[in-house]
Amino acid sequence: MVRVSQKIGSDEHESAAARAEVFDYVRKAHQMETAEDYVEMIADLIATRGEARVVDLAENFGVSHATVNKIIARLNREGFVTNRPYRALFLTEEGEALARECKERHEVVFKFLRAIGVDERTAHLDAEGVEHHVSPKTLSAFRRFLKKSGS
Repeated sequence: MVRVSQKIGSDEHESAAARAEVFDYVRKAHQMETAEDYVEMIADLIATRGEARVVDLAENFGVSHATVNKIIARLNREGFVTNRPYRALFLTEEGEALARECKERHEVVFKFLRAIGVDERTAHLDAEGVEHHVSPKTLSAFRRFLKKSGS
């Protein structure tokens, strides 16, 4: 996960630098979103169906097979997925670790949103976006809140 420094400057230059740092943080989080969504979906498909195939990913994400193949090639290069033509997809150890981390972040965000009164459907939708951008510090605060509230 990308880190943002603690200091937010008071003068104009430091303030601009701090803003740039925030936007850099968000850009990097956006770059990881697709990888995180795909490894999480692959893990879910393997757990529920015994395998993950390109056709399954295309159906679940509502995208074309060509789009999935392009993303799988990227995930292959990044070391998250292994596959052979016309065969099922498999997560590497790194891919499995990322999938577990994403699932856990999603669950914490979802439970937090439910604990503060957000309806279930909205909490699922919002957690899907927030999970990619929530910092470890904020996630820890969510966990503390959930523990205190007994949720």
